[in-house]
Amino acid sequence: MLQTTIRGRDKDVLLETLTPADIKNLRPGAATLTVFTDPLTGGILDDLVASRTHEDTLFLVSNAGRRQHDSALLARTAQELTSRGMDVSVEFHDPKDFSLLALQGNGAVGALSPLVEGVDLTSLYFMQTARGTVNGIPVRITRCGYTGEDGFEIAVPSDCARTVADALLRSKAGNVRLAGLGARDSLRLEAGLCLYGVDLDHTTTPVEAGLTWLIAKRRREEADFPGASVILKQIRDGPARKRVGLTPLERGPPARANTAIYAQGQEDGDPVGHVTSGSPSPTLNTAVAMGYVRTPYAKIGTEVRLLVRDKYMRHKVARMPFVPTQYYSAPKPT
Repeated sequence: MLQTTIRGRDKDVLLETLTPADIKNLRPGAATLTVFTDPLTGGILDDLVASRTHEDTLFLVSNAGRRQHDSALLARTAQELTSRGMDVSVEFHDPKDFSLLALQGNGAVGALSPLVEGVDLTSLYFMQTARGTVNGIPVRITRCGYTGEDGFEIAVPSDCARTVADALLRSKAGNVRLAGLGARDSLRLEAGLCLYGVDLDHTTTPVEAGLTWLIAKRRREEADFPGASVILKQIRDGPARKRVGLTPLERGPPARANTAIYAQGQEDGDPVGHVTSGSPSPTLNTAVAMGYVRTPYAKIGTEVRLLVRDKYMRHKVARMPFVPTQYYSAPKPT
């Protein structure tokens, strides 16, 4: 992952120049999911988590596969702002210097708690961040992740990453095991979470992707974020296509990316959409998928046909997440 720190009086201006997030009202210690959007099309250029640290900097985590694009975009925009007399600087953290460990699952807090100093995990809620130590090593802990479960992302100096990982693996409280991206991918799909380059790309707007909630109320009113004219029109009039969940109505192999989706009874016609992600669900013991369909076919319960291995299989449009999320959220005000 690309880890970036933004400093200076006008750091909020920099990020609001590139995203539709309300960065100005992001409280110290809070994090938010947002997206870089294309100024002309409103398409998503990358998704990222932005945090306001207690040291009054912005800390970003974005996708490794978009490292070159994101760093160039941030650096170019910072240079444009400084040329206009603004105070902002961007520091990109080299992977050789900083790593990111993701600890996920209902045992995460039990495994991490005995090793942490300086952070009260009982009061660190979903999408909050703090500095502390793990096994004596200075780290940044953010309560988030991409599995739909409770968990943490731990930013750690790369030369200490193995030490922290080994300490977590030795923890008797959490039954920690190593897991690869295959496990992460099946769990994020169960949680209905998008993956950039698979379910999101520059041709997809936040509205089409079901991420309209990323467009902050203030930013909608000011209409000054990249691609605002396209995105606000879609919010007002509705998009031509929508991201949907899909579950099978008969047994068979899972639908994979690029599987064509057809309207019921119109298998000889043109597809009404396509699958972007699909796999067996380890929790539900069935297959699940997500993809994009023309808006008239996006209603929950709509029956469609997916062409899987040269056979039309019955599916229905399903509500996401497929498996309820287990985030450790702050209590709602009474």
